Amino acid sequence: MAEYPPSLERLLHELEKLPGVGPRSAQRLAFHMLKQPLEAAKALSAALLDARTRLHPCRDCFNLTEETLCRICAQATRDRASLLVVEDPSDVAAFERTREYHGLYHVLGGTLSPLEGRGPQDLTLDALVSRVQKDGGFKEVIVATDPTVEGDSTGLYIQQLLKGMPVHGEPGRTIKVSRLARGLPSGGDVEYADETTLLKALEGRREI
Repeated sequence: MAEYPPSLERLLHELEKLPGVGPRSAQRLAFHMLKQPLEAAKALSAALLDARTRLHPCRDCFNLTEETLCRICAQATRDRASLLVVEDPSDVAAFERTREYHGLYHVLGGTLSPLEGRGPQDLTLDALVSRVQKDGGFKEVIVATDPTVEGDSTGLYIQQLLKGMPVHGEPGRTIKVSRLARGLPSGGDVEYADETTLLKALEGRREI
């Protein structure tokens, strides 16, 4: 016998699909939402549908945007010699909050994870290589995947893909591939790190 009415059970079931939301968190969220006016529920639903319909990957970096290019790729003032590779769009937002990184980004869409059946073809790795080769202006690619087993493996894979790739216009110079310093706790997520931690990790990056 269900503990709650069918409509509430369905709401709880959907909320539990969200990352980091367990049964108790789902229950708190559900009852909070149900206390709000009906118009608030309609506004939330409309905002979610609008975002899901309008947002799509940026043509160049795969960050979320409503235009062809995201606002970062479209900025002519960005440093186009530096490329920061992250797992998800939320990581881009985290680094932007530091206000200290002024280069471009590339969003992988996750990490390599054989156990979960996620291989190179499931990420934007081919697009990364093509972008670096085609653009020709990058001097450093900074790998900013999470400090996890999967993140580290993905970083090494990227290093192998870009190893020896030349910097256009500078004979004999190859693109530097670096990794964030361990200012980030092992097993942590970039998107949840505070601005100071991210800045220190960025400043202390090391070549791989």
